[in-house]
Amino acid sequence: MRAHYADLWNALAAAVPEREAIRSVDGATWTYAQFARDAGALAATFAARGLRAGDRVALLLYNRPEFLVTVFACLAAGLIPVPLNYRLRAHELAALLDDAEAAALVAPTSLQKTTMDAAAGAISAPELLWIPDDGDASPGWAQATASPAPLPSPPDDAELWLYTGGTTGRPKAVRWDEQEMFEAQMAPTYSVIGLEWPRTIDEAVRIAADPRTPHVVTLPLSPFLHGTALTTSMNTLTLGGTVLVTSSPRLDADAAVRFAAAASATRLIVAGDGVTVPLVEAAERLGIRLPAVQTVISSGMRFSPETKRRLHALGDMTIMDMLASTEGGVYASTTTTGADDLPGRPQLFPSAVVLDQDLHEVQDRPGALGILAQRGALPLGYHGDPDKTAATFPVIAGVRHVMPGDWVRVEDDRHIEFLGRGSGVINTGGEKVYPLEVEEVLLEHPAVADAVVLGAPDARFGEVVTAVVARRREVTVDELLAFVDERLAGYKRPRHILFRASLDRTPTGKVDMAELRDEVVREM
Repeated sequence: MRAHYADLWNALAAAVPEREAIRSVDGATWTYAQFARDAGALAATFAARGLRAGDRVALLLYNRPEFLVTVFACLAAGLIPVPLNYRLRAHELAALLDDAEAAALVAPTSLQKTTMDAAAGAISAPELLWIPDDGDASPGWAQATASPAPLPSPPDDAELWLYTGGTTGRPKAVRWDEQEMFEAQMAPTYSVIGLEWPRTIDEAVRIAADPRTPHVVTLPLSPFLHGTALTTSMNTLTLGGTVLVTSSPRLDADAAVRFAAAASATRLIVAGDGVTVPLVEAAERLGIRLPAVQTVISSGMRFSPETKRRLHALGDMTIMDMLASTEGGVYASTTTTGADDLPGRPQLFPSAVVLDQDLHEVQDRPGALGILAQRGALPLGYHGDPDKTAATFPVIAGVRHVMPGDWVRVEDDRHIEFLGRGSGVINTGGEKVYPLEVEEVLLEHPAVADAVVLGAPDARFGEVVTAVVARRREVTVDELLAFVDERLAGYKRPRHILFRASLDRTPTGKVDMAELRDEVVREM
């Protein structure tokens, strides 16, 4: 079923106006009626500021109610919401604003300096809309949502863009046709709670309004800028459920556990051990169980069996550890319903296939090696990169696929063993770091003669950014870290810097990365 999210959410505002759509950790709530009202007012404000369908609206926001209201307003007006990482430095942000050609930027006042510097550095400065979050008295958001206005009807070509984490290079904007995304989310929305798929908006509204439909209360603890957190929250609203928001740029594990328990969260969105370890530690220390939680969804980073075991001990829950990508959604899931299921094995979703080097399907041939691919509802491609789009979204035997580059070994009954990506990307706590970007910054320092950046194993974050540096003159680790910190987001800064007299490059300039990684692990 293809549909507009804005049409459905607006219909729910009429069908269940007083039902709670959003609740913040501070107790503030948005009913579905208020959700639609604020979105209509914001859409009118954007129009008054000269924005038109097809313009891009960047969201430099952590998980706040205003994020979801902005997405609603954009999708209704045909504006394209583009979430950006709020941890980026000004010049990194300016580059993405230019790449997206953002006409407007919604940001909190706590990031005012970064935002203003980025806007000043962008080729075309976007309209700015401020959300006060640090005691600032800016009236921006209050004024923007003060005057009720009817929601416009979404155009048929409405889009939503999600930036990749840079797995195969620098971040790229993945363009989703909004109705195609709705169709791609049918199984995660309805099938996971045992419901038949609706065929029309009216049927979807009846399902959401039906008191027999399970009331989903979702607490995303990974940022909305990540596809899993955002789409799962949008799916929750499609079901007439409630999205809980922490309204904080950082994880406060104690507050998150208390919030989940007090609000009777039924679904948690995490990012593997990076989020779950502090969460279970807080629950164990505070003596809090999570009996209402039915499902925990994770994607994008290492999620160890021991951490899952501790999480299962907090309640009767199903854990879905998903192998997913911004370009294609979920390919496989390691699903466990209790400690006895651990460690579990990833199993392909129905729409996923494995392709060999000749692009033949081998997902039913145990022992075969191949690349994961997805069929069905897919994005339009990458913004501004037709060559990369053609390579990643090939048409095979008349069917369009997506192939982000994950290699697997096929096992029995559509189970797979994940072998990794065909690039050196570092996945640290769910954030993707492109080594070349960090290397380039290190090489800007006058004391650095050569540098290689790689991911070193880490019990909590899966991998941590580690640099191996050859010096041309004396420089300390702290000096290099401070140098990098001024130029890159904090999660890209090396956790470890090791010095070598030389990196022993071959005549062709290559470094034996396997040997170097082994040396690093031994030294650490």
